[in-house]
Amino acid sequence: MSEPITGRKTPEQLQAMREGGAILARIFADIRRYVQPGMSELDVNEFVAGKIKAYGATPTYREPDPDFPGVICISTNEEIVHGVPTDYEFEVGDVASFDLVITYRGLKTDSAFTMVIGEEAKGAKKHLINLTERSLQAGIDAIHGDGTTTNEIGAAIEAVLHKGKLGIIRELVGHGVGLKMHMPPDVPNYTIRGRDTVLREGDTIAIEPMATLGGERIVTNKEDGWTIATRDGSLAAHFEHTVLITRNGAEVLTQKV
Repeated sequence: MSEPITGRKTPEQLQAMREGGAILARIFADIRRYVQPGMSELDVNEFVAGKIKAYGATPTYREPDPDFPGVICISTNEEIVHGVPTDYEFEVGDVASFDLVITYRGLKTDSAFTMVIGEEAKGAKKHLINLTERSLQAGIDAIHGDGTTTNEIGAAIEAVLHKGKLGIIRELVGHGVGLKMHMPPDVPNYTIRGRDTVLREGDTIAIEPMATLGGERIVTNKEDGWTIATRDGSLAAHFEHTVLITRNGAEVLTQKV
Protein backbone atom coordinates (compact mmCIF):
# COMPACT_ATOMS: atom_id res chain seq x y z
CA MET A 1 0.00 0.00 0.00
CA SER A 2 1.29 3.47 -0.85
CA GLU A 3 2.27 5.98 1.81
CA PRO A 4 -0.42 8.31 3.25
CA ILE A 5 -0.27 11.69 1.49
CA THR A 6 -0.38 13.51 4.81
CA GLY A 7 2.63 11.59 6.13
CA ARG A 8 3.07 8.35 8.03
CA LYS A 9 2.30 8.95 11.70
CA THR A 10 3.28 6.84 14.66
CA PRO A 11 0.57 5.50 17.00
CA GLU A 12 1.76 8.10 19.52
CA GLN A 13 1.26 10.91 17.00
CA LEU A 14 -2.23 9.71 16.12
CA GLN A 15 -3.07 9.58 19.80
CA ALA A 16 -1.80 13.16 20.16
CA MET A 17 -4.19 14.18 17.36
CA ARG A 18 -7.07 12.41 19.13
CA GLU A 19 -6.27 14.21 22.36
CA GLY A 20 -5.79 17.53 20.56
CA GLY A 21 -9.09 17.03 18.74
CA ALA A 22 -10.86 16.40 22.04
CA ILE A 23 -9.38 19.61 23.44
CA LEU A 24 -10.56 21.53 20.38
CA ALA A 25 -14.09 20.12 20.74
CA ARG A 26 -14.08 21.09 24.41
CA ILE A 27 -13.08 24.67 23.54
CA PHE A 28 -15.94 24.86 21.03
CA ALA A 29 -18.37 23.72 23.74
CA ASP A 30 -16.96 26.49 25.94
CA ILE A 31 -17.44 29.07 23.15
CA ARG A 32 -21.08 28.08 22.64
CA ARG A 33 -21.75 28.68 26.33
CA TYR A 34 -19.69 31.88 26.53
CA VAL A 35 -20.61 34.01 23.52
CA GLN A 36 -23.38 36.55 24.12
CA PRO A 37 -24.69 39.69 22.40
CA GLY A 38 -22.68 42.76 23.39
CA MET A 39 -19.46 40.78 23.59
CA SER A 40 -16.76 41.69 21.07
CA GLU A 41 -14.87 39.36 18.77
CA LEU A 42 -11.70 40.37 20.63
CA ASP A 43 -13.34 39.31 23.90
CA VAL A 44 -13.89 35.85 22.42
CA ASN A 45 -10.33 35.75 21.09
CA GLU A 46 -8.96 36.41 24.59
CA PHE A 47 -11.31 33.83 26.10
CA VAL A 48 -10.14 31.19 23.63
CA ALA A 49 -6.48 32.08 24.21
CA GLY A 50 -7.00 31.36 27.90
CA LYS A 51 -8.73 28.07 27.20
CA ILE A 52 -6.02 26.87 24.81
CA LYS A 53 -3.39 27.54 27.47
CA ALA A 54 -5.46 26.01 30.27
CA TYR A 55 -5.92 22.79 28.31
CA GLY A 56 -2.20 22.45 27.58
CA ALA A 57 -2.24 23.25 23.85
CA THR A 58 -0.82 26.14 21.84
CA PRO A 59 -2.50 28.40 19.22
CA THR A 60 -1.34 27.35 15.77
CA TYR A 61 -2.41 30.66 14.22
CA ARG A 62 0.21 32.46 16.28
CA GLU A 63 3.09 30.35 14.96
CA PRO A 64 5.48 32.00 12.44
CA ASP A 65 3.46 30.43 9.64
CA PRO A 66 0.76 31.74 9.32
CA ASP A 67 1.33 34.40 12.07
CA PHE A 68 -2.36 35.33 12.06
CA PRO A 69 -3.37 38.35 14.22
CA GLY A 70 -5.39 36.29 16.67
CA VAL A 71 -5.70 32.78 18.09
CA ILE A 72 -9.03 32.03 16.39
CA CYS A 73 -10.72 33.10 13.15
CA ILE A 74 -14.11 34.74 13.75
CA SER A 75 -16.17 35.40 10.63
CA THR A 76 -19.45 37.26 11.09
CA ASN A 77 -22.46 37.44 8.77
CA GLU A 78 -21.17 37.88 5.18
CA GLU A 79 -17.64 36.88 6.24
CA ILE A 80 -16.83 33.29 5.30
CA VAL A 81 -13.41 32.38 6.72
CA HIS A 82 -10.13 33.79 8.05
CA GLY A 83 -11.94 36.57 9.89
CA VAL A 84 -9.57 38.66 11.99
CA PRO A 85 -11.06 39.27 15.48
CA THR A 86 -12.02 42.94 15.88
CA ASP A 87 -13.79 45.14 18.42
CA TYR A 88 -17.09 44.48 16.65
CA GLU A 89 -19.73 43.67 19.29
CA PHE A 90 -22.06 40.81 18.49
CA GLU A 91 -25.74 41.60 18.03
CA VAL A 92 -28.71 39.30 18.46
CA GLY A 93 -29.18 37.36 15.22
CA ASP A 94 -25.62 37.65 13.93
CA VAL A 95 -24.36 34.56 12.10
CA ALA A 96 -20.86 33.85 13.44
CA SER A 97 -18.35 31.19 12.41
CA PHE A 98 -15.49 30.12 14.65
CA ASP A 99 -12.49 28.36 13.06
CA LEU A 100 -9.67 27.11 15.26
CA VAL A 101 -6.43 25.19 14.78
CA ILE A 102 -4.48 24.08 17.83
CA THR A 103 -1.13 22.36 18.27
CA TYR A 104 -0.92 19.61 20.87
CA ARG A 105 2.25 17.56 21.37
CA GLY A 106 3.45 18.85 17.99
CA LEU A 107 0.36 17.77 16.00
CA LYS A 108 -2.34 20.02 14.50
CA THR A 109 -6.11 19.59 14.54
CA ASP A 110 -8.55 21.91 12.76
CA SER A 111 -12.30 22.46 13.19
CA ALA A 112 -15.01 25.07 12.68
CA PHE A 113 -18.68 25.67 13.41
CA THR A 114 -21.31 28.35 12.82
CA MET A 115 -24.00 29.61 15.20
CA VAL A 116 -26.55 32.39 15.54
CA ILE A 117 -25.76 34.78 18.39
CA GLY A 118 -28.29 35.23 21.18
CA GLU A 119 -31.20 33.26 19.72
CA GLU A 120 -32.15 30.04 18.00
CA ALA A 121 -31.49 29.89 14.28
CA LYS A 122 -34.71 30.41 12.32
CA GLY A 123 -35.79 30.67 8.70
CA ALA A 124 -33.08 31.14 6.10
CA LYS A 125 -30.33 31.25 8.74
CA LYS A 126 -31.43 27.89 10.10
CA HIS A 127 -31.53 26.47 6.59
CA LEU A 128 -28.02 27.75 5.84
CA ILE A 129 -26.47 26.46 9.05
CA ASN A 130 -28.27 23.11 9.13
CA LEU A 131 -27.56 22.25 5.49
CA THR A 132 -23.90 23.28 5.70
CA GLU A 133 -23.39 21.09 8.77
CA ARG A 134 -25.34 18.29 7.10
CA SER A 135 -23.08 18.52 4.05
CA LEU A 136 -20.03 18.08 6.29
CA GLN A 137 -21.54 14.90 7.71
CA ALA A 138 -22.33 13.71 4.18
CA GLY A 139 -18.69 14.20 3.23
CA ILE A 140 -17.57 12.20 6.25
CA ASP A 141 -20.12 9.46 5.54
CA ALA A 142 -18.74 9.14 1.99
CA ILE A 143 -15.42 7.88 3.39
CA HIS A 144 -15.38 4.09 3.08
CA GLY A 145 -11.77 3.67 4.16
CA ASP A 146 -8.49 3.16 2.35
CA GLY A 147 -8.99 4.06 -1.32
CA THR A 148 -11.64 6.75 -0.80
CA THR A 149 -11.11 9.64 -3.21
CA THR A 150 -11.44 13.36 -2.64
CA ASN A 151 -14.07 13.52 -5.40
CA GLU A 152 -16.24 11.05 -3.50
CA ILE A 153 -16.14 13.39 -0.51
CA GLY A 154 -16.71 16.47 -2.66
CA ALA A 155 -19.62 14.91 -4.54
CA ALA A 156 -21.41 14.07 -1.28
CA ILE A 157 -20.98 17.61 0.04
CA GLU A 158 -22.01 19.17 -3.26
CA ALA A 159 -25.17 17.07 -3.48
CA VAL A 160 -26.46 18.34 -0.12
CA LEU A 161 -25.65 21.99 -0.80
CA HIS A 162 -26.99 21.86 -4.35
CA LYS A 163 -30.27 20.31 -3.19
CA GLY A 164 -30.52 23.03 -0.53
CA LYS A 165 -30.01 25.70 -3.21
CA LEU A 166 -27.02 27.16 -1.35
CA GLY A 167 -24.01 28.83 -2.94
CA ILE A 168 -20.91 26.62 -2.78
CA ILE A 169 -17.62 28.42 -2.16
CA ARG A 170 -15.33 26.90 -4.80
CA GLU A 171 -12.19 29.02 -4.41
CA LEU A 172 -11.57 27.64 -0.90
CA VAL A 173 -11.12 23.96 -0.07
CA GLY A 174 -10.35 21.51 2.69
CA HIS A 175 -6.84 20.10 3.06
CA GLY A 176 -4.52 17.65 4.68
CA VAL A 177 -3.63 18.41 8.30
CA GLY A 178 -1.58 16.92 11.12
CA LEU A 179 2.16 17.32 10.83
CA LYS A 180 1.44 20.81 9.46
CA MET A 181 -1.66 22.99 9.41
CA HIS A 182 -2.05 22.92 5.63
CA MET A 183 -0.80 19.90 3.69
CA PRO A 184 -1.71 18.11 0.47
CA PRO A 185 -4.18 17.04 -0.69
CA ASP A 186 -6.81 19.65 -1.49
CA VAL A 187 -10.27 18.43 -0.45
CA PRO A 188 -12.79 20.44 -2.53
CA ASN A 189 -16.46 20.67 -1.60
CA TYR A 190 -17.47 19.65 -5.12
CA THR A 191 -16.23 17.30 -7.83
CA ILE A 192 -13.44 18.25 -10.22
CA ARG A 193 -13.30 16.26 -13.43
CA GLY A 194 -9.85 14.98 -14.23
CA ARG A 195 -8.51 15.88 -10.80
CA ASP A 196 -8.90 13.42 -7.97
CA THR A 197 -6.76 12.12 -5.13
CA VAL A 198 -6.85 8.66 -3.58
CA LEU A 199 -6.71 8.74 0.22
CA ARG A 200 -4.90 6.07 2.17
CA GLU A 201 -5.25 4.60 5.63
CA GLY A 202 -3.48 6.99 8.02
CA ASP A 203 -4.25 10.18 6.08
CA THR A 204 -5.65 12.98 8.23
CA ILE A 205 -7.70 15.60 6.42
CA ALA A 206 -9.76 18.67 7.25
CA ILE A 207 -13.14 18.57 5.51
CA GLU A 208 -14.71 22.03 5.54
CA PRO A 209 -17.76 22.97 3.48
CA MET A 210 -18.46 26.69 3.14
CA ALA A 211 -21.85 27.82 1.81
CA THR A 212 -23.86 30.99 1.29
CA LEU A 213 -27.45 32.15 0.91
CA GLY A 214 -26.40 33.90 -2.29
CA GLY A 215 -23.59 33.74 -4.80
CA GLU A 216 -20.30 31.88 -4.78
CA ARG A 217 -17.86 34.70 -5.48
CA ILE A 218 -15.57 35.95 -2.73
CA VAL A 219 -13.58 39.04 -1.82
CA THR A 220 -10.62 39.50 0.56
CA ASN A 221 -10.54 42.44 2.96
CA LYS A 222 -7.82 44.76 1.66
CA GLU A 223 -7.21 46.34 5.06
CA ASP A 224 -6.39 43.23 7.09
CA GLY A 225 -5.39 40.98 4.17
CA TRP A 226 -7.06 37.95 5.78
CA THR A 227 -10.83 38.16 6.10
CA ILE A 228 -12.68 36.55 3.17
CA ALA A 229 -16.33 37.48 2.60
CA THR A 230 -19.07 36.95 0.05
CA ARG A 231 -18.86 39.42 -2.80
CA ASP A 232 -22.64 39.94 -2.82
CA GLY A 233 -22.92 40.42 0.96
CA SER A 234 -24.99 37.27 1.50
CA LEU A 235 -24.74 35.33 4.75
CA ALA A 236 -22.24 32.47 4.95
CA ALA A 237 -21.68 29.36 7.08
CA HIS A 238 -18.66 27.12 7.65
CA PHE A 239 -18.30 23.73 9.33
CA GLU A 240 -15.16 21.62 9.62
CA HIS A 241 -13.76 18.47 11.20
CA THR A 242 -10.37 16.79 11.22
CA VAL A 243 -10.84 13.21 10.05
CA LEU A 244 -8.56 10.17 10.09
CA ILE A 245 -8.88 7.74 7.18
CA THR A 246 -9.01 4.22 8.61
CA ARG A 247 -8.88 0.88 6.81
CA ASN A 248 -12.66 0.58 6.56
CA GLY A 249 -14.01 4.04 7.29
CA ALA A 250 -13.30 7.30 9.07
CA GLU A 251 -12.59 8.50 12.61
CA VAL A 252 -13.63 12.07 13.39
CA LEU A 253 -10.92 13.48 15.65
CA THR A 254 -12.63 16.78 16.53
CA GLN A 255 -16.08 15.42 17.38
CA LYS A 256 -18.21 17.05 20.06
CA VAL A 257 -17.47 16.04 23.64
